[in-house]
Amino acid sequence: MNGRVLIVAGSDSGGGAGIQADIKAVTALGGHAATAVTAITAQNTQGVFGVHPIPVDVIVQQITLVLEDIGADALKTGMMGSAEVIDAVARTLARHGGDTPLVVDPVMVAKGGHPLLEAQAETALRETLVPRATLLTPNAPEAEALAGDRIADEHDLERVGRRLLAMGPRAVLMKGGHLDGETVVDLLITPEGTHHFAGPRLHTRATHGTGCTLASAIACGLSQGRPLIAAVTRARAYLRRAMETAPGLGQGHGPMNHGHTVAPFEVEGEVEAES
Repeated sequence: MNGRVLIVAGSDSGGGAGIQADIKAVTALGGHAATAVTAITAQNTQGVFGVHPIPVDVIVQQITLVLEDIGADALKTGMMGSAEVIDAVARTLARHGGDTPLVVDPVMVAKGGHPLLEAQAETALRETLVPRATLLTPNAPEAEALAGDRIADEHDLERVGRRLLAMGPRAVLMKGGHLDGETVVDLLITPEGTHHFAGPRLHTRATHGTGCTLASAIACGLSQGRPLIAAVTRARAYLRRAMETAPGLGQGHGPMNHGHTVAPFEVEGEVEAES
């Protein structure tokens, strides 16, 4: 096991997104996942039916205790919910996280459309957490909300990505899955230039938790000492395979197969118990 990742995000009772997806992705890629839970959600593949925030002091306590004892080689934030949580998390990570790489996934809306971030919290996200990020990973709608701009094509994706980069993160991964076309383009934007990633679109309903999974897979790569481009490349390949081998669970946006890197554990000579 190589690489410690502290994930600050919400829980998904369906196991497809959130903390559950984060833990599975980091574990599948050989890292150790520690967590600070920001909210408990009641959801399945058909939607989010309840969001129950964790008290801010409990979130801070989780982060502090993990970093003081286990430590972290990378940090990842997901669902924050409110400005109060964002401010507290940003302060705590600044106090205890030092220069540890931070991947910020600006979760705003669930796959089924349920809002996961209060409207007034966007300013806090933009001003306190985004500037500290090693990597910001917005999809097109999240990037539009953060930048106050519209994205219609790949040109807009890069233009708005540059606007987000000016807000302070060291790099921005603009995810193009929401744009039209049979080729999905993601852009890794840094002060040095833009790296293009492209691949054929997968037509599948196993899309729940894609953003969480990608961000945590990248964070795991960073925790293991991989350069940013290498971490993104492996994470995208891992995500695609997870979607391709999805188990087909549920009636809506289903979970992926996070464990495709892991072989089932068997005991040699195991004897089945008698019935």
